[in-house]
Amino acid sequence: MSDKRRPNAEARQACVERKTQETEIHVKLTLDGTGQHRIETGIGFLDHMLAHVAVHGLFDLQVQAHGDLHVDPHHTVEDVALSLGTAFDRALGDRVGIVRIGSAYVPMDESLAFVAVDLSGRPYAVSETTWAGPAVGGLPVTLIPHVFESFAVTARANLHARVLYGRDDHHKAEALFKALGRTLDIATSLDPRRSGTVPSTKGVL
Repeated sequence: MSDKRRPNAEARQACVERKTQETEIHVKLTLDGTGQHRIETGIGFLDHMLAHVAVHGLFDLQVQAHGDLHVDPHHTVEDVALSLGTAFDRALGDRVGIVRIGSAYVPMDESLAFVAVDLSGRPYAVSETTWAGPAVGGLPVTLIPHVFESFAVTARANLHARVLYGRDDHHKAEALFKALGRTLDIATSLDPRRSGTVPSTKGVL
């Protein structure tokens, strides 16, 4: 049995700022939240997908991004994902007492997606997705797996994402991000049986 919230626990929160010549990103994350969110990246479809992560993961999330969208969305999408992963890493701290591993299947009409994560401290990502078109909601579909890969690097997570089937690219993407939220909710939850121990035979993550 796990519980994302525990009485008198130190707040598991993080604020991240990332500024380059291409982007300026501000992220505020509370792991033990209720799904409240305010996300403004300049890319409407990315905002919509990250809102699903917050709502279905029960994370309070604020994201403000200004990027060189006159070039293309790549830098903004990448840096938002990197900043979000950093926020999770910082909010998790030493990762004591967490469940660590989670997975979820999520259907969206005719589409079905699966995401599994291990907050192992070792970044690795695998994405298996097939798209019907080159873009969805104005976002190039090649950037969707890149979100998962970039997030995994800075969150120090082993992340696998897969669309099992579907026809509509919006539905496929939405199922993926909902599954990411559900999976992270499970993995970041605190397990009272661990009594403050790290879930690893190594003793550290």
